Amino acid sequence: MARTRKILALAGATVLAAALTACGGGDDSGGGSSGSGKTLDVLIGANTQYPEEFQAWQKSISDKFKAQTGATVKFETFASANDELTKIQTSVVAGSGPDVYAVGTTFTPTAYSTGAFVKMGDDEWKKIGGKDKFNPATLGISGPDENNQVGIPWVSRPFVMAYNTELLKAAGISKPATTWDELTQQAKQLTKGDQYGLAVAYKDNFDPWKFVWGMSVQAGNPLVDGKTAKIQDPTVQKAYQTYFGWLTNDKVVDPAAVGWTNPQALAAFAKGKTGYFALTTTTATNSLDQGAVKGKWAFTLLPTVPPGATTRPANGVEAASILSGDNLLVADYSKNKDLAFEYVKLVTNPDVQLDYYKKFGNLPANASALQTLAADPKLGPVTEAAKKSVATPFTGAWSEIQLALTNVAVQSLPDLAKGSLSPAQIDARIADAQKAAQTALDRAK
Repeated sequence: MARTRKILALAGATVLAAALTACGGGDDSGGGSSGSGKTLDVLIGANTQYPEEFQAWQKSISDKFKAQTGATVKFETFASANDELTKIQTSVVAGSGPDVYAVGTTFTPTAYSTGAFVKMGDDEWKKIGGKDKFNPATLGISGPDENNQVGIPWVSRPFVMAYNTELLKAAGISKPATTWDELTQQAKQLTKGDQYGLAVAYKDNFDPWKFVWGMSVQAGNPLVDGKTAKIQDPTVQKAYQTYFGWLTNDKVVDPAAVGWTNPQALAAFAKGKTGYFALTTTTATNSLDQGAVKGKWAFTLLPTVPPGATTRPANGVEAASILSGDNLLVADYSKNKDLAFEYVKLVTNPDVQLDYYKKFGNLPANASALQTLAADPKLGPVTEAAKKSVATPFTGAWSEIQLALTNVAVQSLPDLAKGSLSPAQIDARIADAQKAAQTALDRAK
């Protein structure tokens, strides 16, 4: 009942109805690696960038798992941050659902706050090969502290920019921008005719809030200060004005970007007519090497100096990226915990991690697998971004705060499509986000 009260505080009354249709986890009792006839239910984010390859990977993993344990893996997917949150909420309330969750790192605090996932003690870490199997940096958002962790690192995705080396050289730009104002200025230099300075995914379910968070943190505003939301702040207003202004005022983004998700922005950049792809990860590598930009693109850090400044203020944080990736969590209600840990052990082993990197570009969380990639010069900026990554606030309210920040962009899409967005409109939406964020913080335990 305590667990139910916690999640109801997060979810609201509508979750109760949704919970009735939550999928069921395995009904089999017992556990262990002898899983003949059993099914392990794994929730994982849909891969819209490489859907066919992802299906093939799922089959391969399921085949390996069956050969090792006798059990079948049943994958189900979520397509958005809202879907991800809903699945966590409904399954926890119902006490049934996936046995293993692969969730974004920023959703780990919400999952932890429910009390519905297995805490990793010495025995649990031993089952999957030991805690030292993982790159220490990836453990930074596994729980509120080292002794209370539920998230097992699976893959890492530090955010960076990609830029067209040929276009920057032709525009007389000697090195990529390191401040947001410099990025805007370079984007203007790069924009002419059917060529644009920036590719931005305004309609993406995950991208918009990351720009706002980064710019705000760099300006000294953490967005959450204890139990207080700080979204209705000048730094946040400036961040949204900059982000939307690339399209409405600076005209350095293709107007079609209003309807782009991240894979569509990537595809546009890969055609070779855009200077920068403003937010990406190593998952873009395969697409870039297969596009018109092959041989003439590189990664670089996102700017770490906030809009309107030439240097970061004294209280600003050098946040090159959120601490980003996916964690694996084992549901405490699962009747297949031993099988769940067998699955986690399998997908975090070096060979499987390296295969996943080659197919999809996600960096391994496995320390030895990551070390084998250290010599790749293309990954230098990504490695630096990983070192300069900053964790989002560890509060059960963060997933709702993240959605509130994204909703400012969602509500602004019709105005962006018309080509104009007033400061008053932005302020009104920020005010709504502030209310939603503060309500979430007030409910969070």
